[in-house]
Amino acid sequence: MGDYKLVALDMDGTLLNEQSEISAKNAEWIQKALDAGVIVSFSTGRGFRSALPYAEQLKLETPMITVNGSEIWHRPHVLHKRTHLSSVYVRRLHELALAHGEPWFWAYTANDIFNKEKWINPADDYDSHHWLKFGYYTEDDSIRAKLLAEVQSWGALEITNSSPWNLELNPLGVSKASALQELCGLLDIEMSQVIAVGDSLNDIAAIREAGLGVAMGNAQEAVKEAADFITFTNNEHGVAEVIKRYVLKG
Repeated sequence: MGDYKLVALDMDGTLLNEQSEISAKNAEWIQKALDAGVIVSFSTGRGFRSALPYAEQLKLETPMITVNGSEIWHRPHVLHKRTHLSSVYVRRLHELALAHGEPWFWAYTANDIFNKEKWINPADDYDSHHWLKFGYYTEDDSIRAKLLAEVQSWGALEITNSSPWNLELNPLGVSKASALQELCGLLDIEMSQVIAVGDSLNDIAAIREAGLGVAMGNAQEAVKEAADFITFTNNEHGVAEVIKRYVLKG
């Protein structure tokens, strides 16, 4: 068992419970890891603005990975790298939603979140926005399967999810894993010294490539299969258990 130097935590379904809170127990063990000199980083599909309050709550001055790896931050507010999603694909993804019964959809830009109810002005040029990620949400399996098949056929995007009912689209090659590799370079550590924890398909690459890949007890089945270890659920302080067992070793 290596000495782990970085713990990369997904947020929704992982660090956060079903009420979108960080439990006192998770917060306590994250603090113990930080006190022991271990870097604790968020690695989330969320945009920076919605991840930030939780970083502030934990007083994290550590790197952050947001928007599934499209943004890498040295620490809160200090951007290291941002990878844009071509506006050509955002237009196509939007048109695809309109062609398939208009499932819920959303898109992140560097400054904003657009969605089905608040899309860019028809007069707006897609190129005038700095796009980062596009997403679909539908509980209709057949519509979701059609969207997936169409986007897969383009061979141009990184396709994951953050729940069994959604699809998340990032630029090809951009993932939490690619962002973690970049962070390791910045921090002068190896991927073998990283613990990656998550519950959804946007966590799989990181879980496979990290020294220790951990799936939550509530994770999707494919994520559990990819992991080295399955911890408790997000409602049972699964993150605290990982830190206790593997970072601070009891």
